[in-house]
This record gives sequence, structure tokens and C-alpha cells, in this order.
Amino acid sequence: MSSAGAGSSLQVHAIRVGPGQELLGSLQAFVEERHLRAPFIITCVGSVTKATLRLANATATNTNEVIHLDGRFEIVSLVGTLNPDAHLHISLSDVEGKTIGGHVLGGLEVFTTAEVVIGEAVHLKFTREMDVRTGFPELVVRPRSQSKDD
Repeated sequence: MSSAGAGSSLQVHAIRVGPGQELLGSLQAFVEERHLRAPFIITCVGSVTKATLRLANATATNTNEVIHLDGRFEIVSLVGTLNPDAHLHISLSDVEGKTIGGHVLGGLEVFTTAEVVIGEAVHLKFTREMDVRTGFPELVVRPRSQSKDD
């Protein structure tokens, strides 16, 4: 399965998530409230005190490679798509500047702030379909129809 999207206009949104809020859930709620159909992270800065990540060696049959972080971490990078299911990767640096990263599973508790700029390809729609080659639901990019449901 391979999908390629045509070009699209860009709509830009910004959100600030405050102390104690969960970042992934806040982003998903924002996408749902705004009815965004092809959203992605442009940039993010901020900090978290907790995170749950899946490491790179996980496969469809071995998804147990999960770590739970607790402490103060700067968000060095946050990238990915948000619809219909978020597929985000994050890099975090600790108090010594050491970094760790992985696939975001949730539990991203904001410490001071998370300032996120979200882009939306307004002429596209993101969906996910199971890919038998990878064993994971993978991104499918389609033109956005003009129907109200889209």
C-alpha cells in the first residue's frame, strides 16, 4: 500500500497546553473540535514531567518495548500526524541534556507549557489502513471530498 497526496493549501493553527494537562489528549481534542481532516505538527516547544513512549525496536507482534518517564524534560522535537489516530514521535532532553525519543503512547503531562503549531492540508484527508507488510495501521492520503462528512 502506498499513498501520495496532491498538493494542498495550508491552514495554520496554534494551541498552548498548560501545566498539568496531557498533551496528546489535548491535541486530539483540538483536532476533533476543529474538524481537522489532515492535521500535522509543524513545531512544538515546551516541557513535560511524564511521558509514555514505545521504542524503535517494537513490531506489530512485540509492542511491549514501552518506557515510562518521570522527571523534568524539555521537548526537543515533536513530529507527526494527528488524524484519525495520532502518529507522533517525540524527542525529550533531561536535566543533563541527554535525549531520548520514541513513538508517543500518551501520558505527556505538561510541566510549564507546550506551545504547538499545527498545520492542516485543507485539500487532503488522512486515514489509516492496516498494512499487511508492516502489521500496523499506516497513513493513507486522499483528496478531501466536498461532502459535509469530510
